[in-house]
Amino acid sequence: MNNTSFKAPLSSRPELARFDVYKPGLSVQQIRRQLGLRNVIKLASNECAIGPSKKGVSAFKKVADELYRYPESRSVELRGAIAERFRRDLGEVIVGSGSDEIIELLAKAYLSPGDETIVSASAFLQYRIATQLMGGRPVTVPIRNWKCDLDAMAAAVTPRTKLVFIANPNNPTGTYNTTAEVERFLSNLPERVLPVFDEAYFEYAASNEDYPSMVFEFFKRRPIVVLRTFSKVYGLAGLRVGYGIAPDWVVTELDKIRPPFNVSIPAQAAALAAFNDAAHVRKAVELNTGEREKMAVELTKIGFDVVPSATNFILFNVAPKTGFWVFEELLRKGIIARAVEEYGLPGFLRVSIGRPSENKQFLEALREVVKKP
Repeated sequence: MNNTSFKAPLSSRPELARFDVYKPGLSVQQIRRQLGLRNVIKLASNECAIGPSKKGVSAFKKVADELYRYPESRSVELRGAIAERFRRDLGEVIVGSGSDEIIELLAKAYLSPGDETIVSASAFLQYRIATQLMGGRPVTVPIRNWKCDLDAMAAAVTPRTKLVFIANPNNPTGTYNTTAEVERFLSNLPERVLPVFDEAYFEYAASNEDYPSMVFEFFKRRPIVVLRTFSKVYGLAGLRVGYGIAPDWVVTELDKIRPPFNVSIPAQAAALAAFNDAAHVRKAVELNTGEREKMAVELTKIGFDVVPSATNFILFNVAPKTGFWVFEELLRKGIIARAVEEYGLPGFLRVSIGRPSENKQFLEALREVVKKP
């Protein structure tokens, strides 16, 4: 192989020099290759423990003969189903290649160099990345009581602020902001600032009485954007489908810059079928709730401080060890968890809730790891 290197004839944009690069969780295939392990359990990316919706898989297979076609550009059938469920107009729904893409579209549509966004210091890195991509400045606000500090985020708004990103529930902490907290936040937020509520873990948190109903309640009061995904409870992470509910004037702007064929034919078909698979959602949530409670009890017995979670993952304190050290030790045992030092939490580890057998193996491996000096 010719390893001759050439000097790059072009310089990349200066924003990329100070970019916060997202580090995805390791895959099972990577660890098998790197460590030569056969049995590997992945509990790093908050995927659905019971796998994909069976209705989604069936719909995926049915469109296999259509793969030579370009997909329907605006995902009209899927958007229509979403609009109907949430009693919104079709023009208030957008579908993206994961909700990540919609976050990036929002930044592209509304941020110019020097504009600001408000983000939580311990929240999904894509908010900062999308801001930096457009030459904007992400203003980070520390978490409070393991949640987004909405009062401080509202107070951080300046004349340059355009967007505020709130993950509710939040990743990697697993906590959520209550209806009362959201109510107060929105009452203190200037009308010219657009709040974006990322509800990737909505289905896991929805049973909590004080969890806010953003679409059915707050959407009528002022312009907001609500993001959700098919990657978590629906089990379609490999297909990359997310959606947003927003005022029609926001969707109009995003549609101008959305790639014309951003959601594939099988992704649209599987997402539409999964969206109507209530039995799958119920089963996934029930299993997760029971296993999450058991996991929290066992982690506490081992001696870890556990952050209460409303999601399909748990964050816990492994100090005086570091999260990365525990992560690497678990890898050697074929367990992929997630160190979260890039979120400003070097002494913590995040673990997804898996199937009972997977959770048992994780706990057994963890007990062995903590005994090491």
